[in-house]
Amino acid sequence: MYKLRMSFNKIILITVTCATVLVGCSSQFAASVRKVTYAPDFKYTEQSVLRSDMDKLALQMSLLELALIKPFGETPEELEVQREEVLLALKNMGAIASKLKSGNAGANHPFMETYMQDLIARIDKARTAASLQQPRYFFAGKVSGSCTSCHKVNR
Repeated sequence: MYKLRMSFNKIILITVTCATVLVGCSSQFAASVRKVTYAPDFKYTEQSVLRSDMDKLALQMSLLELALIKPFGETPEELEVQREEVLLALKNMGAIASKLKSGNAGANHPFMETYMQDLIARIDKARTAASLQQPRYFFAGKVSGSCTSCHKVNR
């Protein structure tokens, strides 16, 4: 009988502990704890918002790659359409990357500040090269590589 009472007490203790941990990990409780533990000027970016913006960046990356994969047009109009597609994708990527950058969005991802600034610089360089009279898409291709290298390093 003593062993049964002892194991019943252990079961109750474990159940109460697990319930406390589950309640403590809920998003409402975590949000209230962040108010106390983070500095007042630190803005916590929810994971869902971060993922949403990263998904938008990935979509623009796909559009950029599709524009770059097209064979060069034979007419000046076809070349201009390709250039406009590349520039639009780069412009949208620059806007999304600027939003994701730690200084603007207050993102709490440890690698975000360093890599987003580098990505923004590469996007600007690619836009400049694509805007030339004779567009150059080499740097636009490197933008895709910068996403791959960052995610490969930070997985």
